[in-house]
Amino acid sequence: MSVENVSDAPQGFDTAAVERWIGANLSSLVPPLRWERLPGGHSNLTYRITDASGRVAVIRRPPMGELLPMAHDMAREWAIISALAPTPVPVAQPLGFCDDPAVTGARFYVMGHVDGRPMYSGEDVDAMVPEPERRALGWSFIDTLAALHAVDPDAVGLGTLGKRDSYVGRQLRTWYRSWTASVDDARYDDERAHSLQKFLAENLPEQESVRVVHGDFGLHNVLIGPDCRVAAVVDWEISTLGDPLADLAYALNQWAEPGDAVPVRENAPTMRPGFPTRAELAARYADRTGRDLSRLSYYLAFNWWKSACIVHGVYARYLAGKKSTEGVDLAGLKNQFVRYLGLAQQAIG
Repeated sequence: MSVENVSDAPQGFDTAAVERWIGANLSSLVPPLRWERLPGGHSNLTYRITDASGRVAVIRRPPMGELLPMAHDMAREWAIISALAPTPVPVAQPLGFCDDPAVTGARFYVMGHVDGRPMYSGEDVDAMVPEPERRALGWSFIDTLAALHAVDPDAVGLGTLGKRDSYVGRQLRTWYRSWTASVDDARYDDERAHSLQKFLAENLPEQESVRVVHGDFGLHNVLIGPDCRVAAVVDWEISTLGDPLADLAYALNQWAEPGDAVPVRENAPTMRPGFPTRAELAARYADRTGRDLSRLSYYLAFNWWKSACIVHGVYARYLAGKKSTEGVDLAGLKNQFVRYLGLAQQAIG
């Protein structure tokens, strides 16, 4: 996992207080610690810490400033990795959770360090995964998702992680409200956002099961180990209970292929040669889980439509002056959600 050099005062952490807490509560780590900032992590402040004996761990807390009530919930992330640690789902080892914001201004947790890195670009693939290993990485990726969806949330103490009914139905209502509320600020509406929502609502499949869904499962949120396999799944902050087929479809939508007429984004890792195709991943998932994928196209369309609504809302906040536009490609953002609506239409045929 790559690191960024930082000053002697890591952002968001009272290092002296945190190290006292670690010394008193974690027998596995011996202060003083060396702190190094890790990139990524959805703006949560994430540091690699090395103790006096050379043991490495990772510490994570929410970003600075005022947060929405449910945003960046460290207790939620801690509960998920603690529950999944004994299962076949690869997660970092949970070491300790501090529930007292007085220690450093926010709750935080400490987990074991995993020897691995996420992948964001084609250059990451070139540096990390030789072409002969890429199919095996693809199988490891989809097998990890299948393993997550095999876990009974009630059996591991995650039965109250979220609402259990109509995951897709609730999301359709939520993100359609987002689209309609953002139209004026975005100065842009699109008939397809409305017709697709109507189609998706009228053709909503019955939810086959309730499972923990990651919500953002992709190569950017797994750590790839030196063996070119998934070593751990990270960034559980938007995970909840829901429909596993929606989680699968999201992962497949992000899995770009070299021949895509409309790529999900430029320079996506899986546009490099050697990876399995989306169809091969779906077949592997069906084989591993026994789930019926006959309505997969519906879930693919739903995820593209949802992604369009999300980006449309972000675009609207920029145009309304609620976020700084410095360095932001507004035209690119607009093209992105328009492209996603087209991909949603394409998915339903």
